[in-house]
Amino acid sequence: MTDRVRPRATDLVGRDAEADALHDALDDARRSRGTAVFVVGEPGIGKTRLVTETADRALESGMVVLKGRCTATGPFVPYRPLSEALLSLARTLEEPPAELGPYLPVLGRLVPEWWTGEGVDRSPVVLAEAVLRLASAQGRGRGCLLVVDDLHDADPETLAIIEYIAANLAHQPVAVVATVRSAACAASELANAVVQRREGRLVPIGRLCEPDTHRLAAACLGCRPEELPVEVSRRVFADSSGIPFVAEELIRSMRTARELLCQDGRWRLAGSPRSRVPFTLVRAIEQRAARLGPGGARMLSAAAVLGRGFPLSVVQRCTDLDDSTLLSCLRSAVADGLLVPDERGPDWYTFEHPLAEEALLAGLTPVDRAALSRRAADAVEELHPELPGTWCHLAARLRRQGGDPPAAAQLYLEVARRALAGSGPGTAIALLDEARQTLGEESEASTHRGLRRELLETLLFALADDGQFDRALQVADGLRQIDVEGETTRQVELHVRLARAAEVAGRWDEGLRQVELARALVPRDADVRQTAGIDAVEAFLVVSQPVHGCVGRSEELARRAIEGAERRGDPALACQAWYAVGFASRRRSLSESDECFRRTLRIATDSDLMIWRNHGLIGLGNNAWLAEATTDVLVHAHKEALRTGCVSLAHNAGAMLAFDAVLRSQFDRAATLLDGALEETGRLKLHSVSRYLLMLRAVLAAHQGKRAQMRATLAEFRAQGGERSREAPLARGLAELFCALLTEDPNSADIAADLSAAQPGQETFFHLSGPHGLILLLGTLDGRAGWAEHDRVSAGQAGRMRWNRQFVGLSKAVLLGREGRAEEAQTALDAAMRSAEVFPTARHLGLRLVADAALEGGWGQPYRWLTEAEDYFYRTGATTVADACRARLRRLGVLLRQRRVGTDQIPPRLRAAGVTSREFDVFRLLEGRLGNKALADRLHISARTVEKHVASLLAKTGAGDRARLCDYAADVMAGLNAG
Repeated sequence: MTDRVRPRATDLVGRDAEADALHDALDDARRSRGTAVFVVGEPGIGKTRLVTETADRALESGMVVLKGRCTATGPFVPYRPLSEALLSLARTLEEPPAELGPYLPVLGRLVPEWWTGEGVDRSPVVLAEAVLRLASAQGRGRGCLLVVDDLHDADPETLAIIEYIAANLAHQPVAVVATVRSAACAASELANAVVQRREGRLVPIGRLCEPDTHRLAAACLGCRPEELPVEVSRRVFADSSGIPFVAEELIRSMRTARELLCQDGRWRLAGSPRSRVPFTLVRAIEQRAARLGPGGARMLSAAAVLGRGFPLSVVQRCTDLDDSTLLSCLRSAVADGLLVPDERGPDWYTFEHPLAEEALLAGLTPVDRAALSRRAADAVEELHPELPGTWCHLAARLRRQGGDPPAAAQLYLEVARRALAGSGPGTAIALLDEARQTLGEESEASTHRGLRRELLETLLFALADDGQFDRALQVADGLRQIDVEGETTRQVELHVRLARAAEVAGRWDEGLRQVELARALVPRDADVRQTAGIDAVEAFLVVSQPVHGCVGRSEELARRAIEGAERRGDPALACQAWYAVGFASRRRSLSESDECFRRTLRIATDSDLMIWRNHGLIGLGNNAWLAEATTDVLVHAHKEALRTGCVSLAHNAGAMLAFDAVLRSQFDRAATLLDGALEETGRLKLHSVSRYLLMLRAVLAAHQGKRAQMRATLAEFRAQGGERSREAPLARGLAELFCALLTEDPNSADIAADLSAAQPGQETFFHLSGPHGLILLLGTLDGRAGWAEHDRVSAGQAGRMRWNRQFVGLSKAVLLGREGRAEEAQTALDAAMRSAEVFPTARHLGLRLVADAALEGGWGQPYRWLTEAEDYFYRTGATTVADACRARLRRLGVLLRQRRVGTDQIPPRLRAAGVTSREFDVFRLLEGRLGNKALADRLHISARTVEKHVASLLAKTGAGDRARLCDYAADVMAGLNAG
């Protein structure tokens, strides 16, 4: 035993259950069953110590540990704890994991050496996915622990990232452990919400009981529990209420004041015991500060005003302590355990515990605290005149504490503007709210009206970027009250901002209403410079609803915005407008569209606008694919978006590559691409991309003849607003119509074709939905479309796109064949087949569709076409259309080898019931509720044989009657198609 007082107990006391819960989380992470744990308790209760012990255990077991701490000094420093955690990792990595792909440049926002200098995707959600991927990559095979200390001091973006990571940990080798104060705050609300969603769990830490306090006191005094008199721990427990930090401070204070003595190897209380000693933590800290002398007390008081972490240079400037005195006081404070060096640099120190800072502040009078805050603010502004980085926010907080609300609000406004340019709208919104609270509720006639207007205008800008339309409306009302007679240009900009907010939120009607209100304020003779902002936002809003004339109107608006942007000298607005023109002009000319995208690319490159550069590349790639189904440019654009961290644009390009795989009948590859992309875009909340991918998944099912799977996917697509989206025509034409043709369902095909057909004069936003190709062919086959319709479609740009060109060519062949021009018809068909070469499913479906017309016209090789189609569709599993080809060939007298379903393709429950291969041939066609004669024709057997098979199926399935057997067959086949 020793009489030396330890600053802290070396072992955890009374925390066995809590430690076990955290150790379980580590075990789960090592098994790729990641989870989030929030360690919750009041200040001084031991949250950080418990988590530190957990981190030590994780390191000992070989796990990767990433640790960062939020800070009350500039609480809205974006992503501070995540930067700290990743920087510690970057210092040990030779190079970042290659599998991060597009997310590496995104992480350059947190780790400077990973910065590529490119304009990365700045979405907090994308950054959250990047952090999760890095942690998962580091934890593969061993587990990764991400510790975020003092989450209650986190900025809004950090909270959003923690929430995102917690929601996506289920199958990752990552455990997230965060410490949170139990008082009401945004972090505690987040923790409770995560637990309610069953995405994490709470580990609450309570106060120590009296026996545990006894053990803690013994550990601090370096003796065994049985050697410590119970009256010592009883007094400590009474005065600390079981809070470990307070207990340790009391022991230190009692020992220093010689109220607790060690004599003859045993500890005892000096003087007569009292049931209640009037010690408080404030008194204990004050006594420790007083021991440092007057200079030390001044130093600590100034430091407390600055926050838990503080710069020593500012403390010296506002206390006027000379170097020698300051350093002497600093060494004593560090030796006494009050201060510790801060990782931000040699000028920075931090209080070892936040309660020490709070105790020192409690010892200051309001007048003293305000005066110290003013001196500290002056010192910060003298030492850092431009207030770079976090200095501006620190100065704002000090001005607020010093009783200067206007100066504080102006500084908060500046920090918010910087946040909008960098970290994102969440931090800016929180800062602006703080600025408005600082300024208080003064009358409209206040001298601070201009500052209030600036605050609200910037807040409106931030809310627009964040898509918070409803709150943006409220802020706009506040602006009108302040600026009753404001300039028209201000009012117009207000409505443009609201329109932007509505566009981001997907509330198109409200966005267009704001555009209408903005235009009502602009003079009739306003020039393009004045209307450029309105035109640009409306160009994107107007195409959000596929109505007649929307594409033409979008192009008109965008071209006007281009002129206005050039007069303004606004390259970003010019890129936005040129891109909109490129999109709209596809209906007229792909070469013209290419030139618009090249303009976007050139302006973006010259102005270092990386995101718009990627937009231009993707536009060019899409055009090349539409023209000739070549993907070289699109693949390059996809790689560039990945390389530069433009994740949402990379998903757009990836969706087009998946589209290409579907139409090329590379079904397995397409399914892999779509499944991975849907999972990720769902996490990233890229709703428009997810909806497009769902449409493609429906097209994938349709092109395999999987009707039940297609319908289920379309139901999900429509639940996400697909019916009113720009993708709806593609869903009808490429999914429903195509599937109806592959499943030989002429009624459904007619309905889908009617729905997909363009109305006279209507502009089509997507050009592969049918009116420019497949629907023309169907109209030609049934006699509704003749040469006039063919010539109109073939003359248009959309009709010359490669996917459409195959069907336009087949339409021409049929029309020529009807006129007896057999040789020309064959030439037209050959040209169509060259276009169709890369689209095998569409190619063989086209041959199936035109075979009867060729037979009637006496041209071409319809027997060979039907044979090729039958063989292709049988091999790819589209057995309904394969059977139809066989039936047509048999009626023509062609002898075919019999194809039977193997027993391995019979569902296990039917195979167990004894259903044979031939009976299953009948069973799967009962889904269509065909009669015996129709079944016989389809299978090329006698009606009597069909009757025997149906009777056998009724007995083996126990269906009871034919209607129930047909229902059962429909259910079984739906399950097979869905699989």
